Amino acid sequence: MQVSAGHRPKRQLVPMLERFGGPLIILLGPAIGLIAIFGVLPMLLTIWLSFQDWSTQTGFETARFVGPSNFFEIFSNSSIGRDFKTALVNTAIYTGLSVVIIQPLSVCLGLLVYQRAVPGGVLLRTVLFSTYMVPMIAVALVFSKLYSPTEGPINQIFGWIGIGPQTWLSSPRTALVSIVLLNVWQQVGYFTVLVVAGLTQIPATLYEAAQIDGARKDQQFWRITLPLLNNTLLFSAVIAIINAVQVFEPVALITQGGPVNSTNVLTYHIRRVGIERAQGGLGSAMAVTLMLSLVVAIVALFAFSRRGAKA
Repeated sequence: MQVSAGHRPKRQLVPMLERFGGPLIILLGPAIGLIAIFGVLPMLLTIWLSFQDWSTQTGFETARFVGPSNFFEIFSNSSIGRDFKTALVNTAIYTGLSVVIIQPLSVCLGLLVYQRAVPGGVLLRTVLFSTYMVPMIAVALVFSKLYSPTEGPINQIFGWIGIGPQTWLSSPRTALVSIVLLNVWQQVGYFTVLVVAGLTQIPATLYEAAQIDGARKDQQFWRITLPLLNNTLLFSAVIAIINAVQVFEPVALITQGGPVNSTNVLTYHIRRVGIERAQGGLGSAMAVTLMLSLVVAIVALFAFSRRGAKA
């Protein structure tokens, strides 16, 4: 009796697992153990502490279960709730602006770098990626000097064209945007390389066929390049969101959450509440809320991308 092709892989899978199951467990065991110790356990501990009244200056044995009170507190109309909601909104604005600027800019730079007719493409690619390799601490310190109202080169250049000095980091209207531009400068090189990698996967025959059909360059971009870059851009957006949500160094080094809480993002606020004020339960509840918000944002991004692909 002949075995159908559909049942053959299932029968072959059992001997393979019996043969390689032991070595796989040995090879993956250390990695899984490290992920569990340094990833899963801290996450579970944070979730547990979010339901406790606990001071970071004491041991875990002093934690007292209070249920969802910490979550009610951070979303209340008290000063704690107002500060948390301000930090949450600032984080959302910072993340949204970062992604909205980085994505189109990385595509433009990626197309520029990928053009073989343009000389110096490899050098430009190296320069762009090198910005991502610079530590954020160094970038923050340099940009704090660039944004200086009196001595900063940016205001000096503006003065040459008749624009008065701007209070980049000392005004609530411009401080958060200034931190966003810092993040864009540091991150865009990495995402440009991702776009270039995506462009290399697009067959050249598609462009040749489009040229034969008389398609213009802009039509080739909208009908070929952009749709086939969808998966790359989706991955880039996810990484950009995760990186933006974790912003800490520029705020801690330059603005300390000011002026008037305009740059007080969640990571810095969690550190302020959980460590400086020793309110570990409230800080853990804020961290869990941040994690859930990140999960919701990424799931919504995948759903939006899937709907766009079907359309």
